[in-house]
Amino acid sequence: MTENRHVKVLILGAGPAGLSAALYAARAELEPVVLTGMQLGGQAALTHLIENYPGFPEGVGGAQLGELFQKQAEHFGAKVEFDMAHEVDFSQRPYKVTTDTGEYFADSVIISTGASSVHLNVPGEVELTGRGVSYCATCDGWFFKDKKVAIVGGGDSAFEEALFITRYASSVTLIHRREEFRAGAILQKRANEHPKMNFITNTVITDIVGDDKLKTLKLKNVVTGAESDFETDGLFIFIGHTPNTEMFKGKLAMNELGYLDVNDKMETSVPGVFAAGEVADSHFKQVVTSAGMGAAAAIQATRYLESLEEETADS
Repeated sequence: MTENRHVKVLILGAGPAGLSAALYAARAELEPVVLTGMQLGGQAALTHLIENYPGFPEGVGGAQLGELFQKQAEHFGAKVEFDMAHEVDFSQRPYKVTTDTGEYFADSVIISTGASSVHLNVPGEVELTGRGVSYCATCDGWFFKDKKVAIVGGGDSAFEEALFITRYASSVTLIHRREEFRAGAILQKRANEHPKMNFITNTVITDIVGDDKLKTLKLKNVVTGAESDFETDGLFIFIGHTPNTEMFKGKLAMNELGYLDVNDKMETSVPGVFAAGEVADSHFKQVVTSAGMGAAAAIQATRYLESLEEETADS
């Protein structure tokens, strides 16, 4: 454990929201400290190619974009620490955040802890994770060269990762519980036209079967009730995310889904504590909107700290 550290702005999370907040706070000469948590670059870093972030007409790799965010924030004085917060105390200022390496005392906090992949919660999923079951195509796609792969999901992420895996796998089958997909029209068109892509709709997975590795998926048609077996070497799950807000329960207001409540200034229920990105966004969930929320949070944190200085000067 290191000594206690006092900072003006402490940012929890180093995804697009956190690093954008760091950039704006650094340019305001607030010397922000960013705690990376488990994933530098956030969920975006796990995406092979991001095609809808402005300024990159040919697209940009998720990890590369995260590196650029970090480099720009550090250029203006932000400090990125490979550390993880475990507990927060917002009962008095400065706010206390306990991490792997000690304690931070912050005049303001920006929460950008993001979200984590939702699991199917079916038999065999936990046991076969890393043995055929994965949540990251960029991380694990290479291991399925010339193999048969299934993808679960119907949104942009599922289609993006399915198309990415086609460069390795012999076939990619997308399984979705509904008849219609939620992915954008361009992604659906690419997938429909790809010779390796196949689709199974109105279907859920009820069991993931294998011993030392994945072998079979047990499927059930939600319309007819018919059950079937689907042999596959790999299963990638992209059915959404849940916000990483566990340590803020009882300390900050959040909605029924666990997302932090914020107003249009990214302010939480505690003055001086702000939230940005997917930890507070259950609707848009885009890199560009997360970055914008991070910038807004940092601007408002700057104004909050200025107001504290004015109060001190007047007293």
